Amino acid sequence: MSNQRPAAFSTEDERLACFPYGVGQDAEGVCLLVKMGPHHILLDCGLQDISPLKAQTNPPADLVLCSHAHTDHAQGLLALHQAFPKLPIYASEVTTQLLPLNWPDLVGEEITPFCQALPWRSPIEFCEGLSVQLFPAGHLPGAAAFLLTYTAPSRTYRLFYTGDFFLSNSRLVEGLSVEALRGTQPDVLIVEGSYGTARHPHRRQQENQLVERIDQAIAANYSVLLPVPTLGLGQEILMLLRSHHQFTGRNLDIWVDGTVAGGCNAYLDLLSHFPTSVQNFARHQPLFWDERVRPRVRRLDEQQRGIVGQSPCIVLTDETVDLRMYCQPDSGPWVVLRPERLRYPLETNDFGVSGVETYLLTEHSDCLGTTQLIHNLRPQHIVFFHGSQTYLADLTGLEELQNRYHIHCPSAGTLVELPIGETFIQPAPPTETNYEGELTEFGTVVTITLPEAIAADPRWHNFADTGLVEARWQGEELVLRGLSQRELLSQSSNFKMPANIDCCANCRHQRGQRCWNPASPLYTFKVTPEGYCPVFEPLEPLPKMRE
Repeated sequence: MSNQRPAAFSTEDERLACFPYGVGQDAEGVCLLVKMGPHHILLDCGLQDISPLKAQTNPPADLVLCSHAHTDHAQGLLALHQAFPKLPIYASEVTTQLLPLNWPDLVGEEITPFCQALPWRSPIEFCEGLSVQLFPAGHLPGAAAFLLTYTAPSRTYRLFYTGDFFLSNSRLVEGLSVEALRGTQPDVLIVEGSYGTARHPHRRQQENQLVERIDQAIAANYSVLLPVPTLGLGQEILMLLRSHHQFTGRNLDIWVDGTVAGGCNAYLDLLSHFPTSVQNFARHQPLFWDERVRPRVRRLDEQQRGIVGQSPCIVLTDETVDLRMYCQPDSGPWVVLRPERLRYPLETNDFGVSGVETYLLTEHSDCLGTTQLIHNLRPQHIVFFHGSQTYLADLTGLEELQNRYHIHCPSAGTLVELPIGETFIQPAPPTETNYEGELTEFGTVVTITLPEAIAADPRWHNFADTGLVEARWQGEELVLRGLSQRELLSQSSNFKMPANIDCCANCRHQRGQRCWNPASPLYTFKVTPEGYCPVFEPLEPLPKMRE
């Protein structure tokens, strides 16, 4: 192994440290350089520009570990390999086969395999004193968490890196098993905090809410457009629609376009690596492409793109595509459903397409899952990455973590020293921002007034989006929570408005809880299901099911 050490690191042999080149905030990819004694390990390379890694003539590390094939963790690997061809890069076998999807412009050309596959759960020794063990991390097929072990003259050091992880099972991936990690005893845990302290409904409940919204749109004669990433979410939704009782056997076309279709093909080559339930499903019917069993799943080609949407259908396509190529004036009405992502701001540029809504189908663990993992591993140091600064600040401020662990939340380019001691030293608590307000009672109404400084927090926009809040008691404290558009839509869907009433719920121009009739005084405004205006137009009658 190379003895070249980055200038930011101490030269002390047994010191542990972490230098993040990218921590996954906003559009920034994940790339972390870890020092364990004399060894330097690069964890992921999701940088779009790898020039910081090429600042020296020697490779930036002794080896690279790639947690999974998502772009924000892997897109810089090819350029890194081209810059340093002898730098070893490792991942799980599934990840090595999915990596080429990060460079779609090279599809059809030969990409020389540069990533070496490592087995699950078996300790692999890279050199004397340094070994790694891979654990399935959930989140995406092939996603791995790494346990790095460094044996120094004085003691053994362990570092656990989660990459992106998910404790819950999804349709195509089994969740990270906490039970399998018991006894690993890492000194350092580098863990994602994508959702901060947010708590989410059970995965199956999220799936049912998404299926219900798609079902409502199809029943109202709308087509549904789902922009998704190349890998992961799109394939999960396809499997959900193919196996959910509300769509099984339904006379409906599901079209798949762009790189999402390429991701489906890659999955089909990896069936032996999928959970037993998925393999059993594939024995009886195709996992994706199927024109025989309803709902039919087809790949969209140029000839069909011009006619798609003339009758209700579902289309999955690339998340960055211009949606107007599908939502043509001569096609039927559309509902666009985008995934809700707490790490980044919601999409604001949908190319002028109206009727855009969001749904929640989590791919990462929420606060309960994150703290469950932490308390089972009980490290001395926790390094959080992969989330907005506000959400990560919420996590680092949790008293249950502050009282037990050394907490770090570095930004890119900030060195984190990780001294390992025999006793725990209480870390300084983070600075908290509290807002003092006033409470006034007016007969049957209670008003809570807060200073306008609270609106400067970037989370305020989402909290106040609908102008409605929910209050509940938590012990002796009153907790306020902003109601999202998704929740209001879910609530309104539970109230079935009679079809013979002239109201917004039954109007053909109401989409995404807004009015889209230019002739209406409510145009572009949010409307309630029981709302009404003089230019009400009833929904078109449902089409007859084709045999």
